[in-house]
Amino acid sequence: MAMSLGSPDGDEDEVIGTINTTPLVDVMLVLLIIFLITIPVVTHTIPVKLPNEFDEPYKTKPENINLAVNKQGDMFWNEQLVPNTATLLAKLKEVAVIVPQPELHIRGDQQTKYEYIGKVILTAQRAGIAKIGFITEPPARN
Repeated sequence: MAMSLGSPDGDEDEVIGTINTTPLVDVMLVLLIIFLITIPVVTHTIPVKLPNEFDEPYKTKPENINLAVNKQGDMFWNEQLVPNTATLLAKLKEVAVIVPQPELHIRGDQQTKYEYIGKVILTAQRAGIAKIGFITEPPARN
């Protein structure tokens, strides 16, 4: 009589149909410990006072200069055509000596090349204008 190491029936080894949950439990316990350690760090916040948002339209003073530039590069000084940059420079030099100096507000067409706006800014700097601003349309409210 020989001793058999297999199953008592003499058949092959039987497949175990149960799932070993020990590794799953180990991973869950490790994650639980990590979350317990990191949650107090995440919930700690620093109080910050943020500035209030306000949308107030800019009121143009009558002494300010409104300079519009269309897509062809034509410049308009308070809605009057300025023929070239030399004329613009002369007008801006006259205004630059006034105390307090008025602001120059540039309004560019949406299709205007940056080159034309750049020429206006350069001319204003050469004339000695200290304050230059841009007029834009506010975004549409929904």
